[in-house]
Amino acid sequence: MNMGRLMRWIPLMLVVVMAVSVASRMRGPAVDADGVDWNAVGSLAVSAEGRTKPLDTFARSALLRMSGRQSLPARGEQPSMTAVQWVMELMAAGDAETQKRAISREVFRIDHPDLRALFGLPESDVHGRRTRYALSELMARLPEMANQVDMAKAVPAKQQDMFQRQVLGLNDRVMLYLAIAQWEAPLAVAPLASGQEWRPLVMTAGPMVGGDASTKAWHSMLESLSAGDGATLTRVAREYGETLRGALPGAARASSNEVVFNRAAPFVNAAAVYVFAAVLALLGLLVTTVSGKSDSAWGGVLRRSGLWMVGLAFLVQTIGLVARVVLQGRPPVTNLYSSAVFIGWACVPLAFMVERMVRVGIGTIVASVIGFSTLIVAHNLGASGDTMEAMQAVLDSNFWLATHVVVVTIGYSATFLAGFLAMAYILLGVFTPALRGDLKKTLPKGIYGVVCFATVMSFFGTVLGGIWADQSWGRFWGWDPKENGAALIVLINLIILHARWGGMIKERGIAVLAVFGNIVTAWSWFGTNMLGVGLHSYGFISSAVFWIVAFDLSMVAVMLVAAVPVRHWRSFREGVLESRVGGAVATA
Repeated sequence: MNMGRLMRWIPLMLVVVMAVSVASRMRGPAVDADGVDWNAVGSLAVSAEGRTKPLDTFARSALLRMSGRQSLPARGEQPSMTAVQWVMELMAAGDAETQKRAISREVFRIDHPDLRALFGLPESDVHGRRTRYALSELMARLPEMANQVDMAKAVPAKQQDMFQRQVLGLNDRVMLYLAIAQWEAPLAVAPLASGQEWRPLVMTAGPMVGGDASTKAWHSMLESLSAGDGATLTRVAREYGETLRGALPGAARASSNEVVFNRAAPFVNAAAVYVFAAVLALLGLLVTTVSGKSDSAWGGVLRRSGLWMVGLAFLVQTIGLVARVVLQGRPPVTNLYSSAVFIGWACVPLAFMVERMVRVGIGTIVASVIGFSTLIVAHNLGASGDTMEAMQAVLDSNFWLATHVVVVTIGYSATFLAGFLAMAYILLGVFTPALRGDLKKTLPKGIYGVVCFATVMSFFGTVLGGIWADQSWGRFWGWDPKENGAALIVLINLIILHARWGGMIKERGIAVLAVFGNIVTAWSWFGTNMLGVGLHSYGFISSAVFWIVAFDLSMVAVMLVAAVPVRHWRSFREGVLESRVGGAVATA
């Protein structure tokens, strides 16, 4: 096979290798050295936060809230542990030895220096820098933390400083930890008989041990784990799983499927593929620009490889979204977490259309950056708890979730995409010679087209929201911050179109206003929740304030860069020979 034919197959080969790597993560874990089938244990259905879920999901959510991770890495003499292993060990800590081992796991992430000082915690040890600590290190100072918690609670939420919020957050995590250790969470005892409800295991302690099959199974599993009898633990877990499948077939089947979803981690895998795609597309753009050849062979290979890789990431993300819809029985957007996943996902096909226009890799790069960024936002939002929690009453309508929420979120996605394309226009124009020839014309056209689409979707999404509000609350418009934010997105898009149609702005003006649209959209999507007021304030996360401000400042910085006179933009500077770049990037 000659080199030319081999290069044509490189994008496909890279995608196949990456796809195999992603698929390999879906394999079930083998039985460990102690003979424990943790997949069988993790698939057992429990109840927590208002819904039935596998123990695996409960354990992952709890550990993520405490340590910011879904597993415990090896540290010193402590081996690595999965979330299920950790939560079972904590629940089984009956004897002194098991209890000592359980409370020595470093699961509490503490970053605030004053909070570390409160507990006298070191910032490093022989293993390196430390941000996570064990309950055994906190126990001596918990009474002092209780005093700080009382003082923090006496301060109105909006007036609390960072230390007080951190104290309250740590207190919540310690309470959850103790609830697990004391069998108060999750609700592990299943309602196997008619009229029963999910119950915590603590209600079956003592004289109640000899209760139903669920109670017996849980006590047997925990005693087996404490005794190091992995074979019995596995046998009981599998038998109890069969009991659940007979008594609660729907919940048991959903739990098994959710464990597969957790193990596959489609959004984590998609984020990794987006990064790889961005690197390939950037290298392709760099090679094409530096070589000055529109038909640069390696530039084309890298660009196509990036495009194919984005396609793979989009496919993995789509599978994850569909799986969530099936598992949750809801449309794809139900909370801030799912909105972050959906916004990035919706941008990708739009970016593909732009890529077909410009054909230099910019659409691929923007799709990768937005896809990766929104999945990182979603990952951090997931640290606050179960991402498939029971719906709040204000959103409990599949019809409106599938219409208003989906349409308005697509409007958010398109406005973000226009803003990021505009950033590419400004940064490429000012700092590189790439924005020349056809690209100088087609990229602004792409931004304009996306803005048109964003206007339509955000307008109809807002109107649909008003109709929903009229049906739910008896009024079309209530000047709620979220409603005002949606209207602002419509307005910024209309302003761009009006200014363009009226001849008040040209390519650079469209780009600057589209970047400003990022600020408006970030505020409407996230910022309105930070206010803590209004009927739509259902996703307050105090830590997001810093990142919103940082994002807005970065957008302002890009807008200031665009203020550089066009004659000083490197792409438009006199003396930059067309032959050097030869319109190469533009016509690639």
